[in-house]
Amino acid sequence: MAMIAAAAATRIIPHPWNFTAVGAMCLFGGAYLRRTWQAFLVPLAALVLSDLVLAATRYNFGLFGYTSIWVGYGLFALTALLGMLLRGRVNVVTVLLAAIGSSLMFFFVSNFVAWLEGHGGYAYTPSGLVSCYIAAIPFARNMFLANVFYSSVLFGGYELMSLRWPALRQAALAAARA
Repeated sequence: MAMIAAAAATRIIPHPWNFTAVGAMCLFGGAYLRRTWQAFLVPLAALVLSDLVLAATRYNFGLFGYTSIWVGYGLFALTALLGMLLRGRVNVVTVLLAAIGSSLMFFFVSNFVAWLEGHGGYAYTPSGLVSCYIAAIPFARNMFLANVFYSSVLFGGYELMSLRWPALRQAALAAARA
C-alpha cells in the first residue's frame, strides 16, 4: 500500500510534466512482486488513485478527460510486463535498458495515438506526425529522466536494503522463479 501511495504522490505533488515514479514502479513491480496480478495491480492502482485525485482537484484530466486513458494504462501494463522480463536478471544494465525501452515505447505509441485522435490539431500527414513527436520531446525527456531516476531509487534502494535484510533477496529469488 505504501508503494501505491508513494507512486501516486509523485503525480499529485508539484512536479515537471511526466516526471513521476509510475513507470519505474511498473518495472520494479514486474521484476519483484511475486504474483503477476500484483505486478499489474500496484502501479495501475497508483494511476487510478492519482487520476481520481487529480480529476477531483486542481486538474481536469485523468480518467475523466484524457481520451487515450486506456492507451496510457495499457502502456503502463506493458511496462510492468517488461519488468517481468527483468526477473532474475536485475542489474544496472538491464534496469537502465528497461527504463529507456519503456520510455521509448510510451513516447512512440502514446504520441502516435494522440496524433490519430487529433490532439493538438496536427495534420493527418507524415509531417503532422513528425510535428506531434517533436512537440512531445520535452515530455518524453522528463519521462525518461524520471524512469531512470526512480528506477535507480527503487532498484538500488531494494538492493541496498537486501544487504541489510537478506530475506528480501530470498523473496526476489522466489519471485524470479515464479
